[in-house]
Amino acid sequence: MKAMGHRTWLIPEGYIPAGSHGPEPEMLSHETACILNTGPDEARISITIFFEDREPIGPYVVTVPPRRTRHLRFNDLDVPEPIPVDTDYASLFESDVPVVVQHTRLDSRQAENALLSTMAFPVG
Repeated sequence: MKAMGHRTWLIPEGYIPAGSHGPEPEMLSHETACILNTGPDEARISITIFFEDREPIGPYVVTVPPRRTRHLRFNDLDVPEPIPVDTDYASLFESDVPVVVQHTRLDSRQAENALLSTMAFPVG
């Protein structure tokens, strides 16, 4: 199968709620980037996080094996530093091969959970 998607993706909306309701890790409030690599080569992806009131942080470097998917929780990114909770941010994904990126948030601050999912914005 050939590589499909784009090498650059943007998620302009990001926010990790500090509170959660329910058992962890399943119901921990989180943001996720769902990354699909349909191609024959491993994808090496650099992620930069942007804020309203401070300089960006990153890069966070992740890989996705060929013909695989990876569901990456932003909460788990800790090198070069953890992404702060209760803080608005945006993210830039730059891959060395074409991939597809989808954004999902689970907000479990209340017992009535909210799940949001949307496609990231492909560039080029």
